[in-house]
Amino acid sequence: MKRLLYIVPALALALQLSAAEAYLDSCMIRVQDGDTLYMAYLHEVWVYPPLKFKNKKQEKFYWRTVRDVKKCLPYAKSITKDMAYADEQLAQLPDKKARKKWWRAYEKQLFKKYEQDFRGMYASQGMMLMKLLDRETDRTSYELIKQYKSKSAADFWQFVAKLFKNDLKDEYDAADKDRITERVINLVEAGQL
Repeated sequence: MKRLLYIVPALALALQLSAAEAYLDSCMIRVQDGDTLYMAYLHEVWVYPPLKFKNKKQEKFYWRTVRDVKKCLPYAKSITKDMAYADEQLAQLPDKKARKKWWRAYEKQLFKKYEQDFRGMYASQGMMLMKLLDRETDRTSYELIKQYKSKSAADFWQFVAKLFKNDLKDEYDAADKDRITERVINLVEAGQL
């Protein structure tokens, strides 16, 4: 019986020490061999060579890209989450009629959510949003319209885009033609720009 009186407090003390260690980990402080170590996790820091603009037009393009990415990146991330939710819900519905009914209701909800913000965007910001959606979802705007609406709707909007010298089938190319955009995205996400 006396042993039990010693074992129970010892177990309680051991549990308390393990809980304290877990608390110290969450505070990013670690006590090791009598020393207190402070730990900090830093954000990624992107280091690029300084840009050298050949003319004012290039510099204007760069700062327009910065403006457009800062405005559109949060929307692209939000829309990606909305699409994931929609995909999950649509997969659970039993038939095409139920999916169509649910999609119409959800489309109205999305329209209310984004309409005011999108009406105030410049055309360049709309094009940037298409690029960012392709980057986030790995699907072109044409593919997204085809998936959620229909092939005929995707063809119609492709025709309209071509009238304005744009292409819904263009893919995001971070290594080549969209490398400046990728640079700006990395800097904005890291809080450096």
